[in-house]
Parts: sequence; structure tokens; C-alpha cells
Amino acid sequence: MNKVINNNKFYRDPHNAKVAGVCAGLAKEIQVNPWWVRAGAVATFLFVPFAVGLAYVLAILLLRYRY
Repeated sequence: MNKVINNNKFYRDPHNAKVAGVCAGLAKEIQVNPWWVRAGAVATFLFVPFAVGLAYVLAILLLRYRY
């Protein structure tokens, strides 16, 4: 039986970071421009600030930096 190893992990990206690198890391993972992810995060924050703020803080605490 063949094992499939997934090396694609979701990390914070310190090189393209504006605040903590969460949006830049997500953009790298889904292969889009970080600007689109940041704009989407800000737009979503306007409608549900508590959920987005909580998710962002948890991502900062739980995700590692990719050096």
C-alpha cells in the first residue's frame, strides 16, 4: 500500500506579513495574492468582528512561522 505524505502545511509567512503573517500564509497555501486574502478578512471582519478576531488570534497562537 502506498502512503501519501502531504507536506503542504498552513504556516504564518513572516516575509510577506503585514500584522502577523496569517493572511499571507493562507494566501500562499491557496496560491492567491495576499492582498485578496487581507481584503476578504477585513470585509468579513466588518460583518462578524468577534468571530474573525477570535479566529485571527487563535491562528496567531497556534500556527508556526515558516522560515
